[in-house]
Amino acid sequence: MDWIKIFESTSDAEKVLTENKPKLLRVNGRSICLVKQNGKIFAVQNNCTHSEGSLHLGKVNLLGDLVCPLHQHQYNLKTGREVDQRSADLESFPICESEEGIFIGI
Repeated sequence: MDWIKIFESTSDAEKVLTENKPKLLRVNGRSICLVKQNGKIFAVQNNCTHSEGSLHLGKVNLLGDLVCPLHQHQYNLKTGREVDQRSADLESFPICESEEGIFIGI
């Protein structure tokens, strides 16, 4: 696994990420959906496994699940699991925060 810096600091991340609002990140040729939830950053593949919907255009529901904008499939941000098991789970990526910055593991 490679660790790639995505933010120089927590304050840089806070300037870009809004609580519970999905954001597109492109890194190493991959499209990744970032979501800040309760101050923690989660990263999952950006394409819905059901119909390839762009998850960064979706929303986070009241339960904290990422909801696809096309057919409302819901994914757990921590695990990538599709809540109702109607489609395959998302690939999730670890996030590491340190004094040197915020990194994603790919």
